[in-house]
Amino acid sequence: MAEVINMPRLSDTMEEGTVAKWLKQVGEKVEEGDILAEIETDKATMEFESFNEGTLLHIGIAEGEGAPVDTLLAIIGEEGEDISDLIGGSAAPVAEEAAVVTQTPAVEAEASSLTEIPEGVEVISMPRLSDTMEEGTVAAWLKKVGDLVEEGDILAEIETDKATMEFESFYSGTLLHIGIQEGEGAPVDSLLAIIGPEGTDVNAVLSASSGGAVAVPAENKEAAVEAPKSDVTSQASNTVVSDGSRIFASPLAKRIASDKGINLADIKGSGDNGRIVKRDVESFQPNIASSTSVPESKTETASAPVTAMAPINLPVGEEGSEEVKNSQMRKVIAKRLSESKFAAPHYYLTIEVDMDNAKASRAQINGLPDIKVSFNDMVLKACAMALKKHPQVNTTWNNDTTRYNHHVHIGVAVAVDDGLVVPVLKFTDQMNLTTIGGAVRDMAGRARNKKLTPAEMEGSTFTVSNLGMFGILEFTSIINQPNSAILSVGAIVEKPVVKNGEIVVGNTMKVTLACDHRTVDGATGAQFLQTLRAYLENPVTMLA
Repeated sequence: MAEVINMPRLSDTMEEGTVAKWLKQVGEKVEEGDILAEIETDKATMEFESFNEGTLLHIGIAEGEGAPVDTLLAIIGEEGEDISDLIGGSAAPVAEEAAVVTQTPAVEAEASSLTEIPEGVEVISMPRLSDTMEEGTVAAWLKKVGDLVEEGDILAEIETDKATMEFESFYSGTLLHIGIQEGEGAPVDSLLAIIGPEGTDVNAVLSASSGGAVAVPAENKEAAVEAPKSDVTSQASNTVVSDGSRIFASPLAKRIASDKGINLADIKGSGDNGRIVKRDVESFQPNIASSTSVPESKTETASAPVTAMAPINLPVGEEGSEEVKNSQMRKVIAKRLSESKFAAPHYYLTIEVDMDNAKASRAQINGLPDIKVSFNDMVLKACAMALKKHPQVNTTWNNDTTRYNHHVHIGVAVAVDDGLVVPVLKFTDQMNLTTIGGAVRDMAGRARNKKLTPAEMEGSTFTVSNLGMFGILEFTSIINQPNSAILSVGAIVEKPVVKNGEIVVGNTMKVTLACDHRTVDGATGAQFLQTLRAYLENPVTMLA
């Protein structure tokens, strides 16, 4: 009897899996313990073995495609067994199942044959490279159309919401088509590329992969689609020059030129065969002299006498602006922070900490060989110890319940070119100051080079954001969900303070705790800050 195999849950946080590679094909024998496929989870790519014996009768999720946990992954049974009831009443091959279109009975058979993907051709979709990735941007193509591709070659660098990652090919062949150009973004599972034998009819593959709709590669659309006969002169001026010849330009270049009011006939293209691309339009400088010339009819002076006035030299220039496409990281930052700010009722508590002892202790510690500790390391250690004493701050709001985290994982906000990332120090309370310092420097360096793994940015229970090194005295932060609080750390300032009834020079630092009022009450947040201050003002207590 046939056995239905669903997408397994291979990690505790996995909600969806992507089939990286099938190691068995339909029709092959499968033994118990054989590796069926490599499945990419939210944390790693793992081998998935079969617990059944028989023949692989059906594959429900193609390579490169993702699906939620418990979705039909495969069917194993006896060779020739009828499995139509198990896959919704049809045992047709996957390629035919994917090409379901509305058509009349008279042309159904013909259309089915036209939309079948040729043998040996692989359609590659935008992969899901992180657990929160909904859209990817192609940062760079390392192969171009016509290049030979071997299995394991790096096809492209894809920018996700967390990092820029290399995407390798699981197939060998010729790169026939690129579906997403450099700098462009698209949702997960969008057509990324097509690999297959040289000379394959790409239009037929595109038609099949789109369910029968005729698809033409972006580079051929200009020549394949006849310009509509329209009386809209602005469109005509952007596609045809005065002698009637066609101007070849990318759709994006046309749109930018139309927005800026630029005639494409004035631009020299730098793309293939002189094709005008985005960079040509953005770098184009119009001829100011011709645009500011005054018609002769306007230069006639009035016959009435005019009183001479001193000339006024008004500034002459050209207004300008540019639209910069938001990176995946920037869009996800905006989404996550907006959700946090609008969902969690924030309130803020600020204290000023005497840092005289902290400065003296740090100088002594850094005087030892091969040891370097920063004030931020001391803040992280103090937070970790304070969280153990005030577990209410180390919580997560779950609507019907509040989760108390018995472990302390502190996220450290790190500024990068596109925004910020938050690497997580796991079990911070069990680290000493030198361990914290080394871990922060390592993770911050890899964060700026986009080398952090998704697992290293997950699981925080509390977050620290420090802008003191930029001279910021005091600021507030938005809570990093699902945390209940985030600490904002300002600069250490030398200023007059009162000690023992006398005005002396002291060193102080302001810190602000942003709390989620659903889980942390005002008194609880204040008590946490009192404990934090005690540790920072007496660093020796953190060394015990």
